Parts: sequence; structure tokens; C-alpha cells
Amino acid sequence: MRILSFLFEIIGFGIGIPIGLLLGFFIFIYSEPDDVKDPIIKPLNEIDTGSLIDLLHEIPPWVKHPDYERIDWFNKALYDMWPYLDKAICGIIRSTAKPIFAEYIGQYQIKSIEFETLTLGSLPPTVYGMRVHESNENELVFEPAIRWAGNPHITVVLKLLSFRISAQLVDVQIFAAPRIILRPLVPSFPCFANITATLIDKPHVDFGLKIQGGDVMAIPGLYQFVQEFIRRQVASLYLWPQTLEIPILDGSLSGAIKKPVGILHVKVVRALKLLKMDIIGTSDPYVKIKLSGERLPSKKTTIKMRNLNPEWNENFKLTVKDPQSQVLQFHLYDWEQIGTHDFLGMQIVPLKVLAPLEKKELTLDLVKNTNPYDPQNKKGRGQLVVELTYNPFIDDNAKYSGPLDASVAGENIGRSRKASIDFSCLSSLEAAGLLSVTVQGAEGVGGKNHTNPNPYCLVSFGSETKITKMLRKTQRPSWNEEFQFVLEEASLKDKIHIEVKSKRRFGFRRYESLGYIEISFSDVVHNGRIRGKYNLINSKNGVLHIEIQWNST
Repeated sequence: MRILSFLFEIIGFGIGIPIGLLLGFFIFIYSEPDDVKDPIIKPLNEIDTGSLIDLLHEIPPWVKHPDYERIDWFNKALYDMWPYLDKAICGIIRSTAKPIFAEYIGQYQIKSIEFETLTLGSLPPTVYGMRVHESNENELVFEPAIRWAGNPHITVVLKLLSFRISAQLVDVQIFAAPRIILRPLVPSFPCFANITATLIDKPHVDFGLKIQGGDVMAIPGLYQFVQEFIRRQVASLYLWPQTLEIPILDGSLSGAIKKPVGILHVKVVRALKLLKMDIIGTSDPYVKIKLSGERLPSKKTTIKMRNLNPEWNENFKLTVKDPQSQVLQFHLYDWEQIGTHDFLGMQIVPLKVLAPLEKKELTLDLVKNTNPYDPQNKKGRGQLVVELTYNPFIDDNAKYSGPLDASVAGENIGRSRKASIDFSCLSSLEAAGLLSVTVQGAEGVGGKNHTNPNPYCLVSFGSETKITKMLRKTQRPSWNEEFQFVLEEASLKDKIHIEVKSKRRFGFRRYESLGYIEISFSDVVHNGRIRGKYNLINSKNGVLHIEIQWNST
């Protein structure tokens, strides 16, 4: 009997405690306190100093900081648009969550997951102030102070076995001060290519969560744990220097998004068994080389007279902007002194087949076109032997693409090679690279004879000189033209010479210099990138806007 009594005591204790805890949980969750009093509202002049200090964080930033602007007009427009924004945002949430929910259906006995109700409520976010930063970069930077005390009604229903579990999100409060950057600015609508967002401070996030109708956030200790967990997760993903990149324009539309990422070294070695195009049974072949997506003219080899198996062994350097999508094109022609040159054959090589820093020798079968179903491509047109090496540029900046703790193991990744270079001891560079010079515009340019000039720019480095287009009758020209100098070896003592000149069609003194600047190549290599305004030498008020960047391989 004692054993049975002891056994029943254990069973009663084991069953009673869970039932008691469950009843206490539901009583705590579903009961509403009766002693809640309405808050006491007082004018500011009747509040004591301590209470005022506690309220300082509630004051709008345009009151505390003179660089914040009050934008009530924007809040009024946001209020009027909110019903339509609500539907549009909820539609995006549904379409984004649908494939995520689908991954869990069938696992852990889950039959379905779906939104029962989804609306952001009738209260839109409020922008308490906006701060716009001035920058010399080709970008627009602004920081809105956003607060949203919303009344959303979001309910997710989970069907697990024969149970139906509902989770409802209510009473959401979000206070955040993001930094939003629109860059680069391009001449294609909407005039910026990407949106970059980051958080300057940790955001404040508060919400209520009901499961099966009970407010689980009322459980002691759970509320503080969830709030701190969310703050840490959001901060690890989007707190500066972490960023969220949202592409707006495709690179082919903007024309100014993709920058060079490396140099492709091409060596045209030889050709074999080319077609006989001349009357005497031979050809005068040469090769044209071009990368897809480039507007630059094609590179050309020399002409090998009367030769069906020519050897060139000529080297070329091409700048690469997108190694995953760009294609290297080879076109062979038979040179003719009179008339058009006869087409011998062509072939293409996708850059994605090249491993970085590895030389690859290819023997290409020449075809008439890239159509694999064209029967004329079965005709033998000879072969072309080439050597290709893709050298990507060294990334001088460590890029953060994940949580902050993920960058600890790779803290040395992205450090520049130039960190170990003593520039005072060197007179030339050993590594190849690309020097990019962007002439953006000028102000106050005018000469003694050309008071209303037709300005253009000459950009000279080493033995190469490049020229911008000429603009008519303006003292504030805007060129926005980029020039590239591919360098195998360069002296650090060289100067980048940029001169603004004016040209008339008729009359005396048709040409006149409006001023110039000289920038040391070693300064560009040391800094990696220089951007700013420079006063023109031999000019009274002239200012030139330029950007110069050096990328080494």
C-alpha cells in the first residue's frame, strides 16, 4: 500500500504542476488589469526638470539640431497616399513570403502556412525631420528621422497536424534614423542607379505578439529578451558600416554604373589554314579584337601580306567591366587596298571561362557567325591561336557584405598592396593597372580673346592625349567624360596634365588656352582615388571638376 500511495503521489505531483502552470499562464495572458489609470497630462511649464530631461528624446530632431529640416508637407502627402502604399507593400510582402512558406510545408508535419489577414493599418509612418549631406561624390545623401506607431493587423495561420495555430502581430512601434544614399547619379530616369541604406544608430522596435489570442509578450522576461534579440539582429545586418544595396537601374540602361574591374591581356599568336581570298591564291589577314558592351574602337593587329598561316605574336590590353557577361570577339579580315575588306571568319570567347591570373592558350575554329544552326559554319575557315590572361584589380577597401562578426576572421581581407609600398623609394610601378580620368565640368572659364568660349579639355598622360567634346559658347561646361589609360609600367614622377582650351571656327587666334592643372601620378597611386575642384593655372576664376582613380592588378 505504501508503494501505491507513493506512486499516486508522484503521478499527482507530475500531472498537477503542468496543469497548474498552464492554468496560471492562461489566466495571466487573458486577464486584464483593473487598476490601470489614465495618464496625467500637464503643460510643459508645469513639468519639473527631471521629467523634462526624460522627454528630451521625444522632441523632434528639427528642434534640437539646426541641420534637420521640418517636412510637414511630406507627411501630409504620405498620409494621403498611405491606403495605396499599404496595399502595394502588403502585396510585396505576400509575394516575398510565399516561396519562403512553401519551403516549410511538408516538413515537421506542417500542412500549410498562410496570411489570414495582412494590413499595415491606418496610421502611416511620420518623418520627424530630414538632414541632407553635401558631398563631392556623384551621389545624394540624406537622413530621415522616422517614427511609426502603427496599428497593423497581421495574422499568420499555421496548420500543424489537426491543429490550427494563429500568430498575430499588433501595436508595432519603430523608431529609426537610416542614412539613404542614391548613387551613382546617371542621365537615365529616375537619375540614380542604386539605393544604399544603412542605420546610424540601433533602431527601437516594439510590438505585441498574440498566439491563439493570448499576448505572449506579457510573459515576464520574454519581452526584454525579444526586444534585445531583434535590436542585435537588425544592427548586425544593417548598422553602419553594413549596408543594404537595392539596384534600381540595369547597367546597360544607365551607362555609368559599371566600372572597370580588371585588365584582359590578349596575345594574338598565329592563324592556320586561312581562306584564299585573293586572285593569286593567298590573303592579307589582320585581326580585330573587341569586348562586348564597349563603345571603344576595336584593337587591330598588323597586316600580314600574302600569308595563309600568319604569325603575329602581338599583345593587347583591354579593360574588363563585367567578366561574367562580357564576351571577347575576334574578327579576321583580308585587307584590300581598294574597296571593302573581305571577311575571313570570327570567333568569340566568354570571359567567364577564364580563371583570374591564369594564362590560357586557346585554338579557336573560325566560323562565319555565331548561329550554331547555320550550315555555312561547317565550312572550314581556319584556326586562330590566342593567349588570354585576366588580371582583376586589387580591391583597396574591405567590403562588408554580412554581419559584423563575420568580418573578424577576414579582417585583413581587402587591404591594399600599396600599404606596404614606400613611395619615396620608388620611381616606377612594377604592376600593371588602369588610370581612369573623369572630366566632369568647369566653372568661370574664359580667356582674354575668347570671352564667350567654346571650351574643350585635353587630358595627357605619358605619350597619350585624349580630348573631350567641344561645347559652344559657355563658361560653365559640363562634359562628364571618362578616359582610360592602360599602363604596363609607369613612372611615379609623371604628371597628369589637363588643359582647358577654346576653339573658334574663323578669325585670328582661333585657339586659346583657358587654363590647366597638373596632378602628380604618385598622389593618385598613393590615395587610390582623387576627386575635387581645382583652380586652373593661368586663369582668373576658372575651376575644373575632375575625378581620377588608379586600379592596379
